[in-house]
Amino acid sequence: MDKYRKLAGNTVTFAIGSFGSKLLSFFLVRLHTTYMSLADFGKADLIYQTVNVLYPIVTFAMADAIIRFGIDRAYDKRKVYSIAVFSTVAGMALLCLASPVFNSVEEFKGYGFLLFVYCYCSGFRQLAASFVRARGYVRLFALDGILSTFTVVICNFIFLAGFGMGVTGYILSIIISDALSFIGLTFIASLNKYLDPKYIDKALMREMLKYSVPLISTYVLWWVTAASDRWFIRYMVGENDNGIYAAAYKIPNLLLILTTLFFQAWQMSAIENKDSKTLGKFFGRIFSAYSSVLFIAAAGIILIVKPFTSILLDPKFLSAYMFTPVIVIAVIFQCLCQFLSSVYNVKKKSVNSLLTAFAAAAVNIVLNLLLIPSYGSMGAAAATVMAYASCYAIRIFDARKHLYFKVAHGRVMINLIVVIYMANIAVLEPRLAYVQLTVMFILMVMFNFEAVISTLKKIVGR
Repeated sequence: MDKYRKLAGNTVTFAIGSFGSKLLSFFLVRLHTTYMSLADFGKADLIYQTVNVLYPIVTFAMADAIIRFGIDRAYDKRKVYSIAVFSTVAGMALLCLASPVFNSVEEFKGYGFLLFVYCYCSGFRQLAASFVRARGYVRLFALDGILSTFTVVICNFIFLAGFGMGVTGYILSIIISDALSFIGLTFIASLNKYLDPKYIDKALMREMLKYSVPLISTYVLWWVTAASDRWFIRYMVGENDNGIYAAAYKIPNLLLILTTLFFQAWQMSAIENKDSKTLGKFFGRIFSAYSSVLFIAAAGIILIVKPFTSILLDPKFLSAYMFTPVIVIAVIFQCLCQFLSSVYNVKKKSVNSLLTAFAAAAVNIVLNLLLIPSYGSMGAAAATVMAYASCYAIRIFDARKHLYFKVAHGRVMINLIVVIYMANIAVLEPRLAYVQLTVMFILMVMFNFEAVISTLKKIVGR
């Protein structure tokens, strides 16, 4: 099958299977903000962000190794999955010993055991889901996304709306969903057949760990960039402000939902075509269309941010809309960096991914310390923008040293200027603000129309 059509087919499959469920999960924010206080919502977000950085550490980032080595036909899938699972078991054992430490952290008091179980279930669910993708079962992967989301929704209504369990109910909902997902994937895809100690190949284990271990530090550094501002705000401004700031991230997450659906398919296509002589041209064409759609979507979100915030969030969180346009810009750079990480995945340059993530984390920490005391949560948002922008500036040149592809830098800059202008209008709300935003959105669509259409023609015009 033509690589463009296969990429489109996989993207559509992921979108059909996952977009509805992702959107449903997105609208759970209204339930969360209704049945949790500002402080509890911020605490739940801190736990969520902390687990997101913990499970790659205790699993040795094996979910990424499964994707890279599992898709590659040069490696035995039984060895890949067995190595990943047994490495994760060892990591989880170490986490179990450290779990009492969590209760010594004020925000985690009373949640230490739940946090460990949450991390355990999420880690093994990620392994199973990644291996299903590596085997090419994209429909099963997408179906799992639907079912797990509905499980989360049902559990949230029971534990939050029904029993008023707050943060505990929020964590239990995710634990139950992840556990059922792992069991279901293992049973349906017969993953147990790929799991046996005799398949553990020491040479392959070293190669997988050489690839995945640098990604552990990369995940930690990305967490510093993406989530550490919550901790800075919590201690430098206050719990309620942290809750508002966490809520401000929910609408920009729409961009991450859209790009993640595509990236799941793109990651597979990039690795499958790693030996193609036209790989650079393939990357260039897809990057052009990807960035164009990304900027159009970002402009659309900024256009509707204020009315949409009033629908999505409980009234006590409405001031969050002031920070959302700035966070949208940060997410744009985050998504562009995510695309460029596929170059490092294909070329097994995980150390480069680590070093560029370090640059972003360093910028984020320094600017948080400088800006939050004077500008509060808006300073944290600005620091995140600059951190991701720094990473993109480095990666766009470094990644193309390993795999060259053309980038229309002028087009990217014009798009950025327009989006920054729209964000400024949305925050300051001058006279005729909505008219200006509408005009700029239309211009954005017109400016990026050709890049999107040319790629669509490449897909359907054969």
